[in-house]
Amino acid sequence: MLRTATIAAALLALLPACGSAQVNYGGSKPVATNPFTVTPVETFDVPWKLAFLPDRRILVTEKPGKMWLVTPGKNKIQISGVPAVVYAGQGGLLSVAIAPSFARDGMIYLTYSEPGTGGSALALARGKLVIGTGTARLDGMKVIWRDHAPGKGGQFGAYIAFAPDGKSLFLTSGERQRFTPAQDPSSALGKIMHLTLDGKPAAGNPGAGKTGATTLAVADPPSDTEAAKTAPTRQVKVPSPNLVPAETWTSGHRNPYGLAFDAAGKLWETEMGPRGGDELNLIEPGKNYGWPLVSYGINYNGKPIPNPDGHGEFQKPALYWTPVIAPAGFTFYYGSLFPQWKGSAFIGGMAVESLIRVSFQNGTPREAERFDMGKRIRDVVAGPDGALWLLEDGAGGRLLRLTPKA
Repeated sequence: MLRTATIAAALLALLPACGSAQVNYGGSKPVATNPFTVTPVETFDVPWKLAFLPDRRILVTEKPGKMWLVTPGKNKIQISGVPAVVYAGQGGLLSVAIAPSFARDGMIYLTYSEPGTGGSALALARGKLVIGTGTARLDGMKVIWRDHAPGKGGQFGAYIAFAPDGKSLFLTSGERQRFTPAQDPSSALGKIMHLTLDGKPAAGNPGAGKTGATTLAVADPPSDTEAAKTAPTRQVKVPSPNLVPAETWTSGHRNPYGLAFDAAGKLWETEMGPRGGDELNLIEPGKNYGWPLVSYGINYNGKPIPNPDGHGEFQKPALYWTPVIAPAGFTFYYGSLFPQWKGSAFIGGMAVESLIRVSFQNGTPREAERFDMGKRIRDVVAGPDGALWLLEDGAGGRLLRLTPKA
């Protein structure tokens, strides 16, 4: 009886750990029939991000370095004055976001891979969009934040979300396939930054007032998480004071390719895992999300990575996908064309060539539906017209408008 009681106690002790495992939606399948009509609007060369102006015209970035002003059903105009970018691999001209003050001052924000010694680095720039008759240009573009450790590697992150009060912004900074910087408080890589609208550390950040090292060890992308621990590095001097600790909102991220606030003011992020382990995360200040120390995926070469279960020091994803969906683009929907989807979030799936709907019943996210789009989906935005707007990835990628079937 003592032995039986001991075994029972041991099994009960295991229950919290087992029950704490997050839900994997990697095996989800598309619905049989998509409940929307897809209308192609324009075609682009490797488009990356779209953003709506207050008058419902659209800005679209192309990774090779062009940006367009699109008037649906009429024309698209190339915008001059775009900064020089390093177009290679996952780098190039990346995100565009409309400033909360745009109606007053015409300001927009861009992220891109900026040329630097030994490679490239993520940069955040701001300038004024000036629209004329058949023309459009950017005036006074200025880098207001940059990663000061340029080098090799993709996974720039580069998504922007403005705080609900419009007084600050959040910026995702990927770990550039270098792994270990995501856990280095002195490095901007693998972090979500919280900045003022002019690129300074925002008030109230977890590390407010702190500074970091002014010499960083920079490695070329190693083969896996284990190799990263002993990878050769070069020492790079960064400006003093190093404000990264004061700018950081969260750490331990791999490749954050989606960032958005819900109606309640909660910040959510989608993140590409390695071989498995794509994530949806609720972003909370000061939390560490574990990469590269833990993951629900493994290295591309098959080497294991410790599982997040049992590592209470790290924040677990709200849900995850193994096999991966390769999330890119993330938006909450509160429009009127699809009333049944109010409060849902939508994620572009590149690997699965799908659009994924996430519902939040009782505040708990779950993958509710998956729609086969037949193409890699690079971005998804809930438009001011109530439609869903998508960008396909790659050469010839189309801007699509999704509306309910008649």
